Parts: sequence; C-alpha cells; structure tokens
Amino acid sequence: MVVAGVLKLIGSGLEFFLGIPGFGGGLILTLLWTPLLFMLIYHIVTLVLSKKRNAPVWGPVVGIVASTLGVIPGLGMVLHWAAFICLLVDGILSLNSKKKASEVTA
Repeated sequence: MVVAGVLKLIGSGLEFFLGIPGFGGGLILTLLWTPLLFMLIYHIVTLVLSKKRNAPVWGPVVGIVASTLGVIPGLGMVLHWAAFICLLVDGILSLNSKKKASEVTA
C-alpha cells in the first residue's frame, strides 16, 4: 500500500504542473500531447497497483479521465486540477491507512 500511496503523491505533483495555466498547456502542446500519454500509462499502472493492494482507486481513475480528456484545452486544465487534488488526498489517505495498519499489528 505504501508503493501505491507514493505513486499517487508523485502523480499529484505531475498533475499539478500540467494544470498550471500556460505552462502545462504549453508543455503538452510543445511535446505533441506526449505528457498526456505518459500520464495515462502512469495512472493505469497506479490503478493496477492500488487494486492489487486493496487501496482506494478513485485518484488514479480521475487521473485517467484527466489524461484522456486533457486534449480539450480549458477542460483539460480543470481536470488536471481535479486530478491533482484527488491524487493528493487519495495518496495521503493511502499512506495514513498503512500507518494505522502497522500500528495495530505492532
């Protein structure tokens, strides 16, 4: 569960940069939408790892939606913001649940 939580937090940081007005859109356009493809694959990997460890999956799902609909300029920016917030909260909750589980067994 720690791996899934850390991947969610890293993904939230990447989504933060993609959601910055001007910078994120410019980066995506300059690299011919490659960052969106990378993030789609990244979120799918995070989703699979989360499912294997019975961690919540709503953060990666929002990230997948943001990566697929991110080609629409205004909507993409808002979706990257939503993915950032969801992944951040999901990652923190995943890491906290791991911490609480280890306290119970100790």
